[in-house]
Amino acid sequence: MPSYRDLEVYQEGYRLALEIHQLTLGFPDIERYALADQMRRASKSIAANIVEGYGRQTQRNFAHFLGQALGSADEMLVHVDFAQDLGYIGAEQHLELVDRYTVLGKRLYRLMQTQQQQT
Repeated sequence: MPSYRDLEVYQEGYRLALEIHQLTLGFPDIERYALADQMRRASKSIAANIVEGYGRQTQRNFAHFLGQALGSADEMLVHVDFAQDLGYIGAEQHLELVDRYTVLGKRLYRLMQTQQQQT
């Protein structure tokens, strides 16, 4: 039986969450409970929602939680913009993160659509 760990969207979401956690450790102390915390929560929410939906073992529930994960991926795009505009990350890192979250969002959307069509 396959595992949620086999899903590429989970793997990328998890990798990104780890990277965001490490990245935000370098943010100023004033952001510890603000932007840094929001970024950590949203990035971790992607992988967590994929796992929760997968564990529900129905395509309809899985699609619902994939939608939640997609919302968190979209939320991360805004947080990454704030991080760049506030000078916490550079333009190159910003573009890389935007690209990766955009691709992840597209993959989540396609998987969600597949699950909804199978119900």
